[in-house]
Amino acid sequence: MKPIRNILTVLLLTLLTLGATQVCAEEIVVYSARNEQLIKPLFDAYTKETGTKITFITDKAGPLLQRLKAEGKNTRADLLITVDAGNLWHAAREGVLQPVDSNILQENIPAHLRDPGNQWFGLSLRSRTIVYSTERVKPEELSTYEALGEPQWKDRLLLRTSKKVYNQSLIAMLIAEHGEVEAEKIVRSWVNNLAAKPFSNDTKVMEGILAGQGDVGIVNTYYFGRLLKKNPDLKLALYWPNQNSTGVHVNVSGAGVTRYAKNAQAAIKLLEWLSSEKAQNLFADANMEYPVNKSVKTHPYVAAWGEFKASEQNLANAGMLQNQAIQLMDRADYR
Repeated sequence: MKPIRNILTVLLLTLLTLGATQVCAEEIVVYSARNEQLIKPLFDAYTKETGTKITFITDKAGPLLQRLKAEGKNTRADLLITVDAGNLWHAAREGVLQPVDSNILQENIPAHLRDPGNQWFGLSLRSRTIVYSTERVKPEELSTYEALGEPQWKDRLLLRTSKKVYNQSLIAMLIAEHGEVEAEKIVRSWVNNLAAKPFSNDTKVMEGILAGQGDVGIVNTYYFGRLLKKNPDLKLALYWPNQNSTGVHVNVSGAGVTRYAKNAQAAIKLLEWLSSEKAQNLFADANMEYPVNKSVKTHPYVAAWGEFKASEQNLANAGMLQNQAIQLMDRADYR
């Protein structure tokens, strides 16, 4: 009987080993529009903690969405990470994401920072706010986004191009707040106050202010943080507009589980982990952003820019009204 028992023991150990190997070999494939240097430390930490291997491919949001659509059921991607709620909304609308029923995600991420249909979830927060020259502007002169169109800012305003999704989302949110007619009046007043043609990126907007081309602009907070790190004596500061009304316009980097994910449950676990206290600072701090999880403290470097009331309208509006925003900007001659 001993030989038979020995054989059974060997077989059992072999099966257990194979099972353990399969668990260790669990793999999640991520398509990410967030840069490698911002996501790799997170994935490395998750692999170290769980043993789950993460393979990722990075590209711009548009090409990744087209790739998912072209691959269809044959895609290897389990999770899509991208920037801006407008891009996330488009991914959901194009049918490349699936709803996720997770109490953890609903608890960790405020409702206005996730898809009403639970197909995408914000993971880090950035605000698109006013930046101004500390040499030529006093903060008490500023008040709201809308007020940047007033006569006092004639030939003093600098903006980034309307071609960038960040500004398209900003205008979409203005449409949601004011209606299309009033939003167009606001954008026209901005265009009328421009001191130069719109710049290609937020950094150039700030460099233009530093060079005296203008005095105020609108930028994402992390661009300001990057410039401030290079030059601690930067003669610029952030201003939080609309504090007595709608609050500062915010947006997210976020993610969703792909419709044809081969490893959907593992992707959901990763998504939940990314929303957790343990991972939130890793995700947000890497790009000088704000955590979406309210129980997580903002990095001191970012917190030093000051507290603010943020808009709480659902970011799905950034996608739903994006086409209207693009048409509005074109009519207003905002290029």
